[in-house]
Amino acid sequence: MDSVEGAAGLAYPPLSPAARRRRIGGVVARDLAALRRSPIRVFEIVFWPVIELVVWGYVTLFLQAQKVPFIVSALLGAVLLWQVLHRASNEVAIGFLEDIWSRNLLNVQVTPVTPAEYMTGLVLFSLTKIAAGITIMALLAYALYGFGLLTIGIGLVPFMAVLMVMGWSLAIVAISCVLRFGEGAQVIAWSLVFVFQPLAGVFYPVSVLPEALRAISAFVPATHVFEGMRAVLNGGAIPWDRLGAAAVLDVAYVALALWLYGLTLRHARTKGRLSRFGE
Repeated sequence: MDSVEGAAGLAYPPLSPAARRRRIGGVVARDLAALRRSPIRVFEIVFWPVIELVVWGYVTLFLQAQKVPFIVSALLGAVLLWQVLHRASNEVAIGFLEDIWSRNLLNVQVTPVTPAEYMTGLVLFSLTKIAAGITIMALLAYALYGFGLLTIGIGLVPFMAVLMVMGWSLAIVAISCVLRFGEGAQVIAWSLVFVFQPLAGVFYPVSVLPEALRAISAFVPATHVFEGMRAVLNGGAIPWDRLGAAAVLDVAYVALALWLYGLTLRHARTKGRLSRFGE
């Protein structure tokens, strides 16, 4: 049987699926332990989603007074779904950056944990934080503004899945940039997702964009989600064709992100750049 390459590029004996699950679970448990011991991190999970919901909620109340109920629902739905994409991207990238800030990345890289197991652990842990944030926002949206996220229907599940996968792929790209260019590139972790916000038509239909940007937006998975959400809230059927196109694009995004991550990780190992993150 082929050997397994660890995070540091060393060869280890092949592992059973149960052993891999234990390693991935170890990454999740480590991050969960750090979260439980940091009230500031727990506060941050709640603070920003609530602030954004409250601000946009009052905007929608104003629009509701102007007799535009569809826009109200569309804005609140957009805020909630945008948080799924935003948090999916940020939480995975931040999980990686916290290893850099604590000078722990080099320690992780010399363990038998493979890059795939490490990244899977970060993604699974991000799910818990995303679920907590979205649950709080959805409850507040219903309590304060009478908007039920479940009004989107069964399409809510694939809508969120598409956004999370896209967010994770953007996080992997951001991590790759940090590996290649150093800690100075960590600003990409905060800003990369916002590059796609205008193209995705989060708060407005992409039909208002110039023709050239509309063509580009068709290759953004989130575009099909937000356009589909508005169609559903306006009384239309779930656009499964759009969701299918978004899923195909997600596969391409993830493949490209993982290829870039593997490329930059090999480069960092070859050039000895990983050691600088432990200084």
